[in-house]
Amino acid sequence: MALQVEKSRISNPIDFDRNGRQAGYLRAPLSRNTSGWGVVEIPIISVKNGSGPTILLTGGIHGDEYEGPIAISRLARTLDPARVQGRVIMIPAYNIPAVLNDTRLSPVDNRDMNRCFPGNPKGTFSEMLAHFLDGYILPLADVSVDLHTAGHSGDSAPSTNMHYLPDPAMRKKTMEAAAAFGAPYNTVFWGVDEGATFTSCVERRGAISLGTELGGWGRVNVEGVRIGRRGVDNILKHFGVVEGKPETAQRDGSAGTRHMMVRDPACYSFAPAGGLFEPTNLVGEEVKAGQPAGWVHFVEDVDRDPIQVNYHRDGVLWMSAGPGRVARGDTIAVVMSDYDDKLAAG
Repeated sequence: MALQVEKSRISNPIDFDRNGRQAGYLRAPLSRNTSGWGVVEIPIISVKNGSGPTILLTGGIHGDEYEGPIAISRLARTLDPARVQGRVIMIPAYNIPAVLNDTRLSPVDNRDMNRCFPGNPKGTFSEMLAHFLDGYILPLADVSVDLHTAGHSGDSAPSTNMHYLPDPAMRKKTMEAAAAFGAPYNTVFWGVDEGATFTSCVERRGAISLGTELGGWGRVNVEGVRIGRRGVDNILKHFGVVEGKPETAQRDGSAGTRHMMVRDPACYSFAPAGGLFEPTNLVGEEVKAGQPAGWVHFVEDVDRDPIQVNYHRDGVLWMSAGPGRVARGDTIAVVMSDYDDKLAAG
C-alpha cells in the first residue's frame, strides 16, 4: 500500500525493491549564504536478496555518539548480498551536520533531532530529517536498531534499551532481540521525555524497536565499538537475515544479557545547582539508595561547600554524568534494577 505521508523535500537514490547492494546519498536541501541551492548528503546503503524481514540500522542521530556509526559503516562495507535473506537498510550517520560537528544538537538549527519526531517536511532541518526517516524509511522496516551512546552528556554501561511495551507478545519479541544483540545489559525504561523520539515512532508503526547506549563522555569507547559491531551481526543472525547463531557470551564470564529496568522517577538523580560534578561510582557498579552519587563543587567560590547528591534506588549505575560541569536540572545518575515483569506491569 502506498505511503500516505506528506511529500518530503529530501531526495533518495535507492530503489528499496531492487536486489543486490546499493549505496548512495540522501540529499537534504539546505540553502545557505554561500549556496542557495545547496544540499547535505547523507550516506545510505541497502542490501537485499531473497525473502526475509527488513532490518533498519541507524546511527548518528546525535552527532557526538560514535560507536554506532563505526559499527554500521563497517557492516555496510562488508555485508555480502549473497549471504542475505531479506533486506538490510543502513544509515550510519543520519544527522550528518551534527556528526561532522561532534555535537548532540544539529549546528544547522540547534535542535535535538531525537526530540523532533514524527517531524515536519516544511519545518526546521532536524524536523525535515525526522519526517523523512519516519515517513519514508521506517514503514519498510520490521525491526529497527538505533545505536546511541551517552555522548558528552555522561557515560553509560554498555546496553541495549527498550520502552516497556504493554503488549506481552511484542515485549517478549523485543526482549528476545535484545538478548540476541548481546550487550551486557538490556534496560527496559520509562523515559523522561519520550513522546517525540524515534523509538516512539517505531512503536507506533508496530515494528520491533531496539536502542543502545554503548559508552559516552565524548570519546570512542573501545568496548562499546566491539559490542556494537558484534550486536548488529547478531541481530541479522537472530532474525534469519544471515546464517549463524548469535554470540552472546560476556567478558565477565556470564552467558548472556542481564535484563534490567528503570521503573520510576526515583531511579534518576538530578543536579540541584550548576557546578563541577564529582561522581562516586563508575557505570556498571552496584549502588545503594542513600549513598552519594557524587558532589557538585563550586570551585569558583572559595568558601562554598559542595552539595552531596544521593542515589534514591538500589541497583546498578546505568548512566553517570561527568566528570565535568553540570547545570541545575541535569541528570547526574540513573540507576537500573533487575527486570521483574510483575513490577514492570504495576
